[in-house]
Amino acid sequence: MTKIVLVGAGSLQFGTGMLGDIFQSATLKDAQIVLNDINEPAAKRTEAVAKAFIAVNNLAQSVSVETDLAKALPGADFVVISIEVGDRFALWDMDWKVPQQYGIGQVYGENGGPGGLFHSLRIIPPILEICGKVMDHAPDATIFNYSNPMSRITTTVHRAYPGIKFIGMCHEIASLERNLPPMLEQPRENIHYRAGGLNHFSVMTDCRYVDTGKDAYGDVRARAEGHFGRQPGYSEILTASRKTGEAVDTEGWMEVDLSHITEVRSWSDRWLFKVILDNFGVLPITSDSHFGEYIQWAHDCADHRGIVDFYTYYRTYLGQVTPTIGTELHERVVPIMEGLLTGQAYEEAAVNIPNAGFIKDLPDWLAVEVPANVDANGVQGIAVDVPAGIRGLLSNQIGVHNLTAEAILQKKRDLVIQALLVDPVVTVSKGIPELVDHMIAEQGPWLDYLK
Repeated sequence: MTKIVLVGAGSLQFGTGMLGDIFQSATLKDAQIVLNDINEPAAKRTEAVAKAFIAVNNLAQSVSVETDLAKALPGADFVVISIEVGDRFALWDMDWKVPQQYGIGQVYGENGGPGGLFHSLRIIPPILEICGKVMDHAPDATIFNYSNPMSRITTTVHRAYPGIKFIGMCHEIASLERNLPPMLEQPRENIHYRAGGLNHFSVMTDCRYVDTGKDAYGDVRARAEGHFGRQPGYSEILTASRKTGEAVDTEGWMEVDLSHITEVRSWSDRWLFKVILDNFGVLPITSDSHFGEYIQWAHDCADHRGIVDFYTYYRTYLGQVTPTIGTELHERVVPIMEGLLTGQAYEEAAVNIPNAGFIKDLPDWLAVEVPANVDANGVQGIAVDVPAGIRGLLSNQIGVHNLTAEAILQKKRDLVIQALLVDPVVTVSKGIPELVDHMIAEQGPWLDYLK
C-alpha cells in the first residue's frame, strides 16, 4: 500500500485535482491518502468530497485528515506540497504594485523580479519547516512541490537539506503538448520535444518527428506566426467569460477548448514571446506574464493588457468556480509516482531539480527545469542544449537565487537588499532599502524574521 500526504489539501482546487489524478491510477488503487492543512475545516471539506467520490465509484483508496504533519508523515512514500500564506491575492497585489511605486518596471509579481523575491521570503520558511518534518519522520519520502516561486524554493530547500528528495513540478510545459500537434499537423505521439531553463523561464531546445527522426524546429519557427499570432490569449478569454458568464479552466495538462473565441488580437499574450522567438530563434514555453518577470527589458515589449487580463481572469476564476474531482489527468505527479513504484521507465517532460550539469554555464546548486528519466532508481535529469543567448539570460539569475536563499537561511535584511540590487529587473538604486523596510512592515507576520 502506498501512502501519500497532501500538504495544503484544504484548497479545493489543489485537493480535488490531486485526488482525481490519484483515483484514476491503477498503480495507486489501494493508496492511503492523508490530507494535511492548518485549516482543519477546509481539509474536512476536501475529505467529504473525496469520500463521496470514493463511495459513488466504489474505489479502494482511503482518505483521512491529520492536521499535525508530524503525525501524518510516518510511513509516507510521497508528500505533495501546494501551499500559500495569508491572503494570497492581497499579498500578490503588494508584491507586484509596491515595487513599481519605487520605480521598478516589473511586468508581474509572482516568480521573478522583486515580486518573486518577496513571495519567496514569505513562503520558503514554512516550506523549509515542512521539509524538516519530512526529514525527521519520513526521510525516504519523495516530495513534490507545486508552490511558487518554484526555482527559488527548490534551490533553497536543497541548500538547507542536501540529499532531500525534493522535486518541483509545473504544468507550463503543457503548452507544448497543446500547441505542437495542431501547429505541426501531427499526432502528439509523432512529436518528441525537450525544453530547459528555469521555471517559467524555459525554452524548447529540441523538436523532432518520431517516425523519421527529422528535426521539426524549423517547421515550428515557420508556422509560429500562423499559429500563435492568431491564438486567443487571456484578454480574449476574459472578454468571452464576461459575456457568457462561463469560465474555462486553463491550468493543468488537460486540453483547453477555445474554439468559441473568434476575435483575437495579434500575438495576444505573446508580444515578448515573439521577441524571443525572432531574436533568439527559440520558442518560450510560457507567455509574457511569466517569461517577462526575469528580463530587464521585458517592460518595453510585453503585452501589458494581456498580463493584467490574465491576473484578473485567474483571480476571478478561482473565486467563482468550485472545483470537483474528475477522472482526466490534471497534473504529472501521479505518472512519476507510477514510474518510481513500478520501475516502468519513461521520459518526463519537465522537473525542477538541482542543475548537476544539465544546463551548462549554470552552477550545480541552482534549481533548473529540465526533462528527466523516471524509473525505479529515481528521477534523473537529462542534459539539454540551451542556446548561448538564452543561457546568458538565465545566468543573470544566479546571484538573485543565491542571495534569496542566503537571505532566508541567514534571516538577514541586508541580503534582501543585495538580492534586489543584483536583480536585472531592478534598474534603480535609490529607495531600495526603504522598499525592503516597507514590505517587511506591510507583510510583518511573514517577514519579521528578517533582521
